[in-house]
Amino acid sequence: MSAKIEGRAEELLRDKNFAHVATLRADGSVQVAPTWVDVQDGQPVVNTAEGRAWPRNLQRDPRVTVEVQNMENPYEYVEIRGRVAEITREGADEHINAMAKKYLGQDEYPYRQPGEQRVIVRIEPEHVFLQGA
Repeated sequence: MSAKIEGRAEELLRDKNFAHVATLRADGSVQVAPTWVDVQDGQPVVNTAEGRAWPRNLQRDPRVTVEVQNMENPYEYVEIRGRVAEITREGADEHINAMAKKYLGQDEYPYRQPGEQRVIVRIEPEHVFLQGA
């Protein structure tokens, strides 16, 4: 069952707020990683590099929780539970540059490593919970 990201929840994702992405390791324990976040067509979108642990977790188990906290009011946040809709390389370099513009004010992502392959992870929301708005 899909849920909608709209209104204040969507604003929190569009604003310069960080996300925490929670995935499941192979042993069932939870891994949480901070990251930049975007929203496109009602789906949270994050960008990462191949080879990192949390994208590998999602390839094995597509369940994910994303929490985005308002940087100006830490008591306001949105929690989005869902599943991976897509992991793709297509458009990932352009997307990470757009995220660098949003978060750093720079036209290009400055932390790229040699040989790094960027990927976009799109998440299909199943449950959206807004707190403190």
